[in-house]
Amino acid sequence: MTLLLGALLAGGVLLMASPWLWPPARHPTEKPVSAGAVSRLLESAGFGGVRPRVVLILAAACALIAAAAAWLVTSVPAFAAVVAAAGAAAPFVWLRARRVRLLRSRRTLWPDVCDLLIASVRAGMSLPDAVSSLATAGPPPLRSAFAAFAVDVHASGHFDSSIRRLKTALADPVADRIIETLRMARQVGGTELPTVLRALATSVRADALLRGEVEARQSWIRGAAVLGVVAPWVILVLLALRPEGAEAYASPEGVGLILAGGLVSVVAFRLMLRIGRLPEPRRWFG
Repeated sequence: MTLLLGALLAGGVLLMASPWLWPPARHPTEKPVSAGAVSRLLESAGFGGVRPRVVLILAAACALIAAAAAWLVTSVPAFAAVVAAAGAAAPFVWLRARRVRLLRSRRTLWPDVCDLLIASVRAGMSLPDAVSSLATAGPPPLRSAFAAFAVDVHASGHFDSSIRRLKTALADPVADRIIETLRMARQVGGTELPTVLRALATSVRADALLRGEVEARQSWIRGAAVLGVVAPWVILVLLALRPEGAEAYASPEGVGLILAGGLVSVVAFRLMLRIGRLPEPRRWFG
């Protein structure tokens, strides 16, 4: 009965938060929110049209649900508080992981984009038409962004503002370099655009190949970090399932142990990830 009431409560909270969790679709020419760390995280994760408060509401809901589940299982307040903090951080961790996956998946696509732009420019197409043609000829994962650009530039007729919105939608360091190159060529002209794009494609291909090899060899570091953090908490849950274990962890000494363990787990996990992390290119023009 307790689980049923908890599920009904979670369903009610989800229905009340649904207008913020699933807002109406935005027009492609509408400028997305771009202020704040949460907004930048959403843009880089591919959710530029989602409002930051949606993530905050989702984090609060995850914290509440996680804390309720931990309390029902163990009846240990300190453990419920630690699980609530982990639940609140879960949406941000997922967004960061999605951002990394997007950057990795797109890393091998940008050289093809450069090659297609070079072919279009050499065929005599204007820059707006060359970029718009990527909506049909570009790599499939990027076509939706270029299709939105094509609609935007045909509606407004202003290349600079449309390409800026495309840069915000893509939220990628390599895309920033390509788009800024196109903007400079559009503003000052010149005949070196194909040469610059070809050099950029060569550099991106070499960087993607090197990063792929290093990340494949360092994948064990992330696995070791996850295992080292999760294993002690699994043991704690198993011990807290027994009445004497729950009573011990509810004591002041047990509360201190749980809080100290949570702090050590966070520090150790971030330290392990930082050891195995490669420096990512920054968005100098973002």
